[in-house]
Parts: sequence; C-alpha cells; structure tokens
Amino acid sequence: MEGIRSSSVLSCYYSSKTHFKLRRQPLEHCSLSLPPPPPPPRHPASRPKVRISLPSMALQVQDQQSFHKSKEMLPKIDKSGRFCSPRAARELAFRLIVYASCLQGSDPIRLFEKRINAAREPGYEFDKASLLQYNHMSFGGPPVTTHSVEEADELLRSDEQDSAIEAEVLSAPPKLVYSKLLLSFTRKLLVATVDKWDNHVLAIDKVVPSNWKNEPAGRILELSILHLAMSEITVLGTRHPIVINEAVDLAKRFCDGAAPRIINGCLRTFVKDLAGTSTAQTSNSKLEVPLQ
Repeated sequence: MEGIRSSSVLSCYYSSKTHFKLRRQPLEHCSLSLPPPPPPPRHPASRPKVRISLPSMALQVQDQQSFHKSKEMLPKIDKSGRFCSPRAARELAFRLIVYASCLQGSDPIRLFEKRINAAREPGYEFDKASLLQYNHMSFGGPPVTTHSVEEADELLRSDEQDSAIEAEVLSAPPKLVYSKLLLSFTRKLLVATVDKWDNHVLAIDKVVPSNWKNEPAGRILELSILHLAMSEITVLGTRHPIVINEAVDLAKRFCDGAAPRIINGCLRTFVKDLAGTSTAQTSNSKLEVPLQ
C-alpha cells in the first residue's frame, strides 16, 4: 500500500469476498469531523448478570474470583504518572483507533493525530489516580453462584465502579494518560497496520474460519486484532509469542465466544507460513549460481 497522501484518506469498506478493507477517498468526503465512537462492547460475561433460581434464590454473576485476581496486576506507570506498558499502547491502537476508524470510515493515523492534538475543554481536570485503578487484565469468565442478594449487589457495585474508571481513562486526552514513548509506539503500530493492510487481508482470508468471511460486519473487532498483530510481527519485529499472547488477551477482553482460541490459531498458522516462506527464499538464494 502506498503512503498516505494529503489529498486522500483511507476508509473501510466491506468486501463481498473476504472482509473489510481500506480504500482511498477524497478529503471532502471523509468523516474526520465526527467524534470518536464509544468503546466497543465488552464481552457479555464481563459484566455481572443476575439470574434468580426460585428454589434456592441463588444468584448467578460473573466469575469475580478471576476478575479480582487480575486486578492485582496493576498497569505500569512511569515517573510522570502515565501508562508506559506496551499493552496499553496495543489497547489504544485497537480499541480507540483502528476500531473507531472502521466505524467512521476514516484514516487510522489521521484519527490518532486528531485525538492526540484535540484541545481540552475549559476547566477539564484528569485524576491520575484513576490510572492506578484501571485494569488492562479484566477478562470475562463463567458465572459463579452467590447465596445472598447483598453479595450480588456488592459485586455489581464493584463492576459499575470499574466501568466508570475505564470510561474516564479512555475518554481522557491521550497525552495525559500515555507516555510519549508509548504514543510513539502506538503511531508506529498504526503506520505498519495501514501499510500492510491489503497484504494481510489476503493472509487473513487464508487462516480465518469461513463463517467469519460471511459476516465481516460482525467481526470487525476480531479482524482488527489480527491486522494489528500481523503488522507488529512483520514490520515492527516483535517476537511472535509476545504478540500472540497480547492478541489473545485483547480478544478475551473485547470479543466473545471462541474468538480468543481462533485468533490464537490464526496467528500461529500465519507465523508458521512466514517461517516456511522465509526458509524457501533462503534455500532458493543458496541455489542461485552467479553468472561468470
């Protein structure tokens, strides 16, 4: 894919054969003036669901044991009080940029720069203490049983508090939340994703299940994760075990069903194909005999 020019932007559209792609359109037709859409929906299991059984009055809620265990893994904060963990950068690139640009039909890099340079509202103040309470590892899980309404209410209140913290962090100006190094890494990841988009459309088409190809609009989250992960492996050179683990964790947070397992399999197949291609190219280069 050629570099982005000032006279056009990249927008998403759906291919009847595979899934959503990027295409150019004149600036006057782009929708960069639209505000960013709300974050993608969480997995249904990530919010407590109360189900009352008449005989026992037992309440079914989220697996809070695994949730609170994950809360102990606090995000990494630098000396300036901002996120400095690569996981935060991947979440920013995926959740607030690539996903949002697909919904808006705008260029991911322009959307990123627009968010970075957006003016703050008069009187706006951001409580950095919320960053210490934000949890990048909050995954949904199977329901568990509580034996009292009070216990279920407490779990619900805890979930609502965590959701409020998450909303505050994600709506804050990125410069107040993420370190300069992290924002630079995010931009590099987005540039790599845009540059390799068309190539990875073909690669993804080979490894994803057929039903994902038939419902591209319902798989924007999953396909965006694959694009980001493949670009980080091929362009940025991050070791593939790290990238695959991060991609699976993103799927656990924001996708549902078997998505984490499928994404894991797709990326492992992608890496295996890359290794095979690299080996074949090396063998061919050794067989070439220079002309005398």
